[in-house]
This record gives sequence, C-alpha cells and structure tokens, in this order.
Amino acid sequence: MHDAVIVDAIRTPIGKGKAQGALATVHPVDLHAHAIRTLVERTGIDPEAVDDVIGGAVGQIGQQSMNTTRWAALAAGLPDSVPAVTVDRQCGSSQQAIHFAAQGVMSGAYDAVIASGVESMSRVPIGSQAAGQDPFGPGVAGRYPQGLVPQGISAELIASRWRLSRAELDAFAAESHRRAAEAWDRGLFDQEVAAVPITKPDGTTVRLTQDETVRPGTSVEALAGLKPAYYDEHWARRFPEIGWQVTAGNASPLSDGSAAVLITSSQTAARLGLRPRARLHSFAVVGDDPLLMLTGIIPATEKVLKRAGLSLGDIAAFEVNEAFASVVLAWQRETGADPAKVNIRGGAIAIGHPLGASGARLMTTLLSVLEETDGRYGLQTMCEAGGMANATIVERLG
Repeated sequence: MHDAVIVDAIRTPIGKGKAQGALATVHPVDLHAHAIRTLVERTGIDPEAVDDVIGGAVGQIGQQSMNTTRWAALAAGLPDSVPAVTVDRQCGSSQQAIHFAAQGVMSGAYDAVIASGVESMSRVPIGSQAAGQDPFGPGVAGRYPQGLVPQGISAELIASRWRLSRAELDAFAAESHRRAAEAWDRGLFDQEVAAVPITKPDGTTVRLTQDETVRPGTSVEALAGLKPAYYDEHWARRFPEIGWQVTAGNASPLSDGSAAVLITSSQTAARLGLRPRARLHSFAVVGDDPLLMLTGIIPATEKVLKRAGLSLGDIAAFEVNEAFASVVLAWQRETGADPAKVNIRGGAIAIGHPLGASGARLMTTLLSVLEETDGRYGLQTMCEAGGMANATIVERLG
C-alpha cells in the first residue's frame, strides 16, 4: 500500500447563493474550473500527470448536470485525456471525493488525482433536482411510515433532544462570524483563497476576493430578533417537543463556491518535485438515523478516531461543518471536544456552505489552521442528508 498526501488545496471566496450574489453571474462549470486551474498553476504539476478528477456536486441538474466535473476539468484547460467523475454524498460530496482520490492513490490505481467540488446555489437552487418528484419510492415509505423530514426540522429535533437553547445557538453563530471576520482581518485566509474574476454586464471586470456572508458586526442581540425559519403547523403538530430555535442566523446561508485538492503518494510527490503539506491518515463514513439526519458526525468521529488509533486529545484542530449551530453543539456535547479547537477560523454559518464544495473547502482551511497553530493532527467531519457523515483525519507534514 502507498500512502496518500495532500500537495496543496485551494478554494474560491464563497459568494451569496442568491441572484444578487457576486458569483451568481458565473456558470458553475467555470466556477469549478477556476479552483482546478488555480490548483494546477500553483502546484506546477504537469496537467498530463493528473490521472483523474473526482468532483462533488449536490444539485446535479441543469447547469450542474451531465457529469459537471468533466466539463470543469476541460474548462480548466486539462488535456482531453484526463477523465473526470462527479459524486454525490450530499453535503459531504467533495469530502467523499477526497476519500475516493486518496483510496485510489493508496491502492496504486492513481499516481495523482484532483479532488474537488462545486455548488452554485444561486443558479441551481437547493432541492431542485427533486422538485415535484418523489426521490424515495415506496420501499423507503414502507420502512419509515411516519415519513422523513426536511433538514431544518432535523436541526430543530436535534436542538430539542440535546436541550439547546436559542441563546446557545445564537451565541455559537455570533462567534462563528467573529472568528471568520478576525481571520480575514489578519490575512489568514489569503493563501487559501483564489480570487474570482467576474465580468459585469457593462463588460468591465471585478474580482471577488473575500467571502460575502461574513458579517463582522453580528451580535447575539441582533440574532435574537430573527424569526424561526422552519415553523409550520404540520410539523408543530407532529413534533410538539420542538421549541422552534433554528433561524436564518444560526444556520448556514445559501452559497456559491468551489474548491480543489491535489492528492498524490509520497513517492509520486518526490518524483515530481512536489512538497506535500499533509498526509491523509484515516477515513470513515457512517450511516445514522435518517430522521435526525444530521447526527452522523458523532459516530463518524468515534469511528475515525478508533481507526486511526488516536484520542480526541491528539487532535489539534477540528473542522465540523456548520450546517446548523445545533448540529455542532450536539456533537461537542457528545464528544467533549474543546470549543476553542473547533472551527478556529469560523465555519459555514459565517463563511458559507456551497454544498458540493464544502468538504474540499473545509479541508483547505484545516490545512491552513494546522500550519498556523503548528498542530499535528486535524479532524474534519460533515453531516449529510439522509443520515450519513464522513470523517477524515490528516497529519501535517513539515
């Protein structure tokens, strides 16, 4: 078996996933291509040496359809001979792409792979791939006769089960914005972000250089004024225990963005003159209760630590996707992780959550955090629709 190492990782700034967002005018193929192209240029790898591009995307319809990663690879200028494939493990799609790429390298099937992801939620709205259709079928309906629920209701059920107050959720969200704003002010994101050129209707070009949804002035008091985002009489009758704590302020926003990671073996990196930043140490993927849906990160964390032979105390930094504040807070309660080590530069509530790109985005940030803090091990985990989760442990090199 070979090892698998990350040579480099890069992401775009995250734009508002709405019509007025800065990246709304950028086709998702071109947005994805920008991260791939920048990664190739920055590492200096010969594009002919790339064996495959494995990309994640959730909304695989319309402008993100027909194996969108293939078109992104071609738009990025990779040779026709470089293949590409698009995977869907919901929000963990590009984290799963990293796993698949690393496993291919470790098995000897690949020498060098790009794992990447994209989501343009302004152009491909969340859930549009199943609009008006039944994605479950009678078999699932028979197994879960009470029916499954939207993610926002799952987030509410988690808040109720772990007895998380509105004040706790809002405080977590405000801290996410504070940390992200501070990281931008200190220039800590500069090396991981590839500014995106945007052509305006008048033909002029501007560049998006920073994440659009980070709000430095966010306060608990301001967040407290927001109304529950998912209240509905039907769900209120079905789940009377829900306290309706989840708002647009303590959940991740709609987002546009992409990210890409170059993965090789140590031997290949040495042969090509590349300097790896981290070793991909251990992987885990789990299934969990599809009703609570977002709690898989708890058993995934336990599983990956056991597989790695490490304890929670060995981990210097955690990146836990902030789909909802309740998800991360429940995970912290169950694992006992030190909040000071979790999402050190803020998380998706502030930075954004471009679904298919978020796994690679978190990995990009985790590498930077480990290097800044001189940490050895980092753990990334991501909740996923349908009651799944990925977890990854990396070891910083150098």
